Amino acid sequence: MKSPFRAFHMPRLRYKQDGILVQSDYRRTRFKILYGVMVALLALMLLCALFPLFFLFVQAFKSNAELTSSHFAFWPEVFDLGKIVDVWTKIGMGTYLTNTVLVIIGCAVCAIVFNGLLAYGVSILRPRGAKVIYALVMGSYMIPTILSIVPLFKMISDLGFVNTYIPLWFSFGANAYYFILFKSFFDKIPAELVEAMRVDGAGDLMIFFRLALPLSSAIVGVVAIFSITAAWSDFLLPNLVLKDDSMFTLMVKIFSINATMGTVQGITPDMLLMALLISVIPQIAILLIFQRKITGGSLDGGVKG
Repeated sequence: MKSPFRAFHMPRLRYKQDGILVQSDYRRTRFKILYGVMVALLALMLLCALFPLFFLFVQAFKSNAELTSSHFAFWPEVFDLGKIVDVWTKIGMGTYLTNTVLVIIGCAVCAIVFNGLLAYGVSILRPRGAKVIYALVMGSYMIPTILSIVPLFKMISDLGFVNTYIPLWFSFGANAYYFILFKSFFDKIPAELVEAMRVDGAGDLMIFFRLALPLSSAIVGVVAIFSITAAWSDFLLPNLVLKDDSMFTLMVKIFSINATMGTVQGITPDMLLMALLISVIPQIAILLIFQRKITGGSLDGGVKG
């Protein structure tokens, strides 16, 4: 007689031959229990990660009266999709969304070009002092980012870059993690390919743009996605650098709304929640669409030659 639970067995476990536990291990009761506990813990972690987003989604559709009512109700009385348009129009989110897109495009380009060039120099050109540069970049991991904010802002102010997007773009051009991703891949590029291009008369920059970058397209995609999501949610440096409301990114504008809510702009808490919901949707969409690209590209940078 077949087991009634046979249909619930995961097919992939029947062919699992790598890792700490293989297919034969899952036939033992203790490993089945361990597997069940791991799945339960992962499900709990997934719930903890998704619940805040779900809660924001539900609360954003409530009216201000529902939010401030002494009687708590989890669900709003009505899901009015027109509220999205009302909040978008009243805040003028189109302007701040455009500013944010300009910032993330510049950040992605700088992250790819500048970190890629440094990794190319250290990994392929290998001039004198390349090991020192690599050690300094790795050592930067030991310095908390917040400690560099004051000298960084002073330098930005001295250069006259306050209220411009230039420092926001350049800040992504000096990222140790992106550098390591590029370098780990460039280390595996055959020297014969580089020498063949040199014989054909290609210079260092031509080799970088026509050989190194095209071969590392997976890493380029990962760095672009990471820099876009990071720049989208970046707040501290844009809040320090950008002074005019017309230059604000979406995150800076939302913070400004929260600081002046109910006084100057007349924005109510329910509108602020809806603005927050609108601001997180693009990030979620990017991660869902490019999830395989992110994981696959990261592995390419670490293992593939």
